[in-house]
Amino acid sequence: MKNIVILISGRGSNMEAIVRALQAERWPARIAAVISNRADAAGLAFAAGHGIPTAVVPNKEYASREAFDAALQAEIDRYAPDLVVLAGFMRILTAPFVAHYAGRMLNIHPSLLPLFPGLGTHAQALAAGVREHGATVHFVTAELDHGPTVLQAAVPVLPDDTVETLSARVLEQEHVIYPRAVRWFVEDRLTMARGAVQVNHQ
Repeated sequence: MKNIVILISGRGSNMEAIVRALQAERWPARIAAVISNRADAAGLAFAAGHGIPTAVVPNKEYASREAFDAALQAEIDRYAPDLVVLAGFMRILTAPFVAHYAGRMLNIHPSLLPLFPGLGTHAQALAAGVREHGATVHFVTAELDHGPTVLQAAVPVLPDDTVETLSARVLEQEHVIYPRAVRWFVEDRLTMARGAVQVNHQ
């Protein structure tokens, strides 16, 4: 039984998708905790309502990124995580923090990486005039949004798309591929070694 710790900053819709999939599909894992850097993150109420321990480590109470990451790491490690899942966690993490969880921290990014790293991905996609957009699950490394890709899902960009309509279409796919990748990991079908992803689909 593997322990998953999920980090959120807001509503946590990807966290919800993972929790629901774990319960419905009976993975060999449990959500050990949901942790946020914001006390007002709506996802905390969902987690608590499902009997999942929650915690808040407010980044504004720390003088530096390094001090915040150290406090966050200490809180995460209380739950002995096998996997740390970033689900809309809006903080750039320091290299020592990322190294501590190397090979066991996943993120989902709303673009088809390496296209459009960083923020405002849907607006970037529309401005670039691409015909296809999507989401990427990847292992986290020290370089923002550049970790090895695990899984991607693509959606068409329609002529009348806005940031809102495109975002909604991508989010639907996020809720499909993120639980799938997390399940692969907890079932020992997904690993990262020497910067390369290996997936056993059997």
